[in-house]
This record gives sequence, structure tokens and C-alpha cells, in this order.
Amino acid sequence: MCGIVGVTCLQGKLSSPAKIIRKCLEKLEYRGYDSVGLASIFKGMIVVRKGKGKIEEVHRRMNFDGVPGNTVIGHTRWATHGAPSDNNAHPHIDCGRIVAIVHNGIIKNYMELKKKLIAKGHIFRSETDTEVVAHLIEEYLNKGFKPYEAFKKAISHVKGSYAIAAIIISEPNTIFFAKKDSPLIIGIGDGFNFIASDIPAFLEHTRRIVVVKDFEVGYITPTNVFIENLHTGKIVDLSKRLRFISWTAEMAAKAGYPHYMLKEIHEQPRALRETINGLGEEIEQAANMIINARRVFITAAGTSFHAGLVLDYYLNSIAGIATIPLIASEYSKYVRSVKHGDLLIAISQSGETIDTLMAVREFKKRGAKILAISNVIDSAIPRESDLTVYTRAGPEIGVAATKTFTTQVLVELATVLKAAELNNSLDVSEIADLRKQLEKTPKIVEKTIMKHEAFVNSIAEIVHRKNSMYYLGRGLGVPIAMEGALKLKEIAYIHAEAYPAGESKHGPIALVEKDFPVLFIVLDDENSENILGNVTEMKARNALTIGLIPEHFEEFKEVLDHSIKIPLHDHLISPMTYTPILQLLAYYSAVKRGYDPDKPRNLAKTVTVE
Repeated sequence: MCGIVGVTCLQGKLSSPAKIIRKCLEKLEYRGYDSVGLASIFKGMIVVRKGKGKIEEVHRRMNFDGVPGNTVIGHTRWATHGAPSDNNAHPHIDCGRIVAIVHNGIIKNYMELKKKLIAKGHIFRSETDTEVVAHLIEEYLNKGFKPYEAFKKAISHVKGSYAIAAIIISEPNTIFFAKKDSPLIIGIGDGFNFIASDIPAFLEHTRRIVVVKDFEVGYITPTNVFIENLHTGKIVDLSKRLRFISWTAEMAAKAGYPHYMLKEIHEQPRALRETINGLGEEIEQAANMIINARRVFITAAGTSFHAGLVLDYYLNSIAGIATIPLIASEYSKYVRSVKHGDLLIAISQSGETIDTLMAVREFKKRGAKILAISNVIDSAIPRESDLTVYTRAGPEIGVAATKTFTTQVLVELATVLKAAELNNSLDVSEIADLRKQLEKTPKIVEKTIMKHEAFVNSIAEIVHRKNSMYYLGRGLGVPIAMEGALKLKEIAYIHAEAYPAGESKHGPIALVEKDFPVLFIVLDDENSENILGNVTEMKARNALTIGLIPEHFEEFKEVLDHSIKIPLHDHLISPMTYTPILQLLAYYSAVKRGYDPDKPRNLAKTVTVE
């Protein structure tokens, strides 16, 4: 989510540092492409060139290569706070134009900091969260702090996630940096040093790297790198951190993963964390829209529709609000019944899905309010909605949705818990407990992926040879099963169908024969006893049974051929913790069948034609 890069070099060591940074940004453009900008220090001044648009088009207008100076920082943006615009593009500067800053991440307390800074006379030029850091640094510089100390003081006030690089005119050969949650890598050269979000940015110039860790701050000069822990002051021994990268440029763009899809599956803990950090007052506004609506419709397509079914479950079972979920392409069935006071919740990763957009327009024309959930700021559906709650998944390169699904679900659960709080449909202590579990979800997902990936790969060795497969679940397990089956179809080209497990006896079980694979989604809820009976039925017909089960469900392990044990948590969190396992199963099955999971046949990332 956003790409940052900077270089500082000795005079004449690198020809045209600005041109180098522009090319570095092109290698990071997959992280964001809403806007782009560069800043440098030259003759005691900060030079900034930036604008809305992709790198190539903004470069044609601005001539990035002509930016002077030997210390340059750059940024390519994926908008999170503030729509894509020239003003919201990075780098951001302070009032006195003595500081320039680029940032990847989300500053949770930026409104609080901004109000205090405005009260002290600071003037803001953008809607972004990032700009507060530039003004904070300026504030401490004006109090007499030296540049590095002013930078550290400013960072100590920031809450959220960040990879930050800053330049200050009084230290023209220095780039200051800080990191928490968002990635940050130092590239070490001879008479020059880089800092960037990802290794591919500077791989052409150096393969020697140092990975910056959470809560670390420091600076680079052309000949020196300094890192310390922000809280303890302990200085990092760089000799123990130095690594040599042997990846190709293509491998580096994927962080060493063979495919973007696998990289994005592994990015889910970070995407979930970023989304949690980005939740603001719009959650309460969304909850109020829901509980005050005459009727609530939910519409989406593909993976987002499965997220919509999760929302349908949440609203009914947690907030006691009946909903009408509909596939976006079938919206015409409902338009005659839409009235003023109704609410349509439209879910779209891109915000451009044509069927969902058409549903939004038709419902809006008939008087319904529109609440959008999207990953792309200022895209078509958010622009035409009354309110949008944004996920913070960042760009998703692989066609099959992974991190965008789990972040959509997180936003949904956070919104429904607020609705349950406002309409008193759930006990206060239960809401508090679920919110705590929601905060822990990124860690649970990370642990689950790390623990089970190798085992899932071994199960894919069996699955990839099959022609058909069932995914069965009950309750909240049904949309999870549907998403798992869709992934297997999308990228491994294996026919897969998902059903409510209780429905399997009403037809689907007729296809089950020896070693027919059936995967069960088993949650720690009131349905577990019944689904155990469904597993037994399939075993009696010699099916090959695979189960995702809570780790303490010993009785299931006795009847399943293969079981993947998920860490114990409330079943309402399961769409976020179970789904990555199903993504991995589809991924490894596709690879073993010789297919490219990033580019499945006949599919596009965003469907923009009906």
C-alpha cells in the first residue's frame, strides 16, 4: 500500500539521482498508482514535483528527471486518506518548506494531531494523514531540536502503521526514516545508500540490504547508516543484519515468491492490520445507516458477493437485522420493490464492477441510500454512494481475490459490532470480547498460514489430480465454502461446488463415490454436531474427506482422512482465519497442474462490462 524510495549519494557518484528515483518508483508502481511525486534538497531549498496520475503521465507533465540534488525521496500512492489529487500526492511539506516527507501506512491519530497543530498556527494543504508528520517535525525544529531529535520526537507521537522517509534542509545529505508494520528496506552502496518499501526498487544498483524492523528509526547518508530502537535507544549492529540478495528483478518484485497470488496470501496479516488501523468514525456512520434503514439489501459479484453473504450472516445473527443479499447482475428482480428509506450495501474491491455499479444507480434512482465497501478511494461506486467504508488491502495484482476478501469481512464485522452496540442486540461484554478477538485476527491468520502451509501443499498433491470436489459447511461455514470452491475453479480449473452440508443429501451426494474429495468447513458453533453427521455420511460412501476444524475437535480427526486444525477463536472470526487455507489449497493445486495462478484463463481482475 504505497511505495516509498529515497537515495542520498556523494556528488557525481550516481548520474541523475532524480532519474534513478523515478525508475525506482516504476518498479514500485504495483504498490500504488493514484499519484506520484519526488522531493529533493538543492541549494538550501526543498524542490517538490508531484501530481495525480500514473508515473509515466505525471513524468511527462512534470519532468521528474530534471529535479536537482543528490538527496531525493519519492512516492507512488495508493490512496487511503484523501482522494487521489495533486494536493494529496506525496511528498508533503511543512509550513516553512524545510521538511518533506513520504509515508506508507495509516496514522490512526492524525485528526487529533492535526487539530492540535492547527491550533498552533500550522496550515495544511492536503486531506492526508501523512502531512501531520511534516508539521510535527517542523514544530520540534522550531523549538530548537536538532533534525534527528526533532524527527524522533515527531515519530513518538504517531500511532498506527508507517514506513516514513523525510528530508530536512539543514541536513542536505541525510534521509531520516522510521518503521512500524509497513515494510522498509535499506540498500547499501559505495558512496550512496537507498531506502525503499521493497527490494526491487534499488536492485539494479545494489544487492546488499538491511531490513528495518518495527519501532526502529534512523538515517542514511551517502556513506553511513544508523539505526536504533525508538523506545530503548539500543543501536543496531548492522553487521548482523546485512544480507546479500541473489533474486532476479522479477523475483524481487514478488518479494521472492514465485507468484503474486502467494505473496498476497501471505500479505493478509498486514492487510488486516492496516484495515484495523484505518477504521474511523465512518464505522459508526455506517452502523447508523444500517439500523435506521427500512430494509437492508446487500449486493456484489464474485468473491465480494461471498463477503456479502458473510455480512448477511453477521447482520442477522449479531445485530438482529434481516437482510436481502442479491447477486449484482440480478438486481432488476428487486427494483420495483425498492422504496425511500431502503439501504443498499454495495461491496466491490475495485469500486468499478459494472453490475454492482448498475445496481447502485438503479437503487439510488428509486430513493435508496447507498453504503459502499471498497478498496479503491474515489472509484466509481464510492463516488456515487452516500458513505464508503474503505478496506486497506492495497493493490492486488493476482486476478483471484485474496487479501481483499478478508479485509472486506473485517470491515463488515467491525461495522456490525457497532450496529449491535447501538441497537443493544448483543451484550456489552460480548461485543468487547469480539472486538478484542478482531484485534488479534492478523496474528491468528499469520500463525495459521505459517503452521499449515506445508501440510496444505501436501493435500494439494491429492486434490490436483481430481476432476471434481465438494465444499460443505453450515451457517457461517457456507459462504466460506463458497469462496473456497470459487478459488479452486478460478485458478486450478477443477470443478468445485459448495453447498450447505445439510443440503448434500438432497441431490449432491449422488455423485459421491470412492475417493471423491469432500472438504468440510467445521466451525466452533452450534452446527458442529450436525456437520459431524455429514462427515460420517460421506465416509460411509468412501469419500475422501478433508476438514478445516477447530484444534480441540478430537472427534472429527477420527472420521476425517485429513484435518487442518485452526487455532481456537470465536466462530465469527472464521471467514478471515479459514479462508487463507482454502486460498493456499487452490494455489498449490493450480501450480501442480502447471497453471499460472496470477493469470487464470478467461478472467480479468475487474469486470467493467455487463
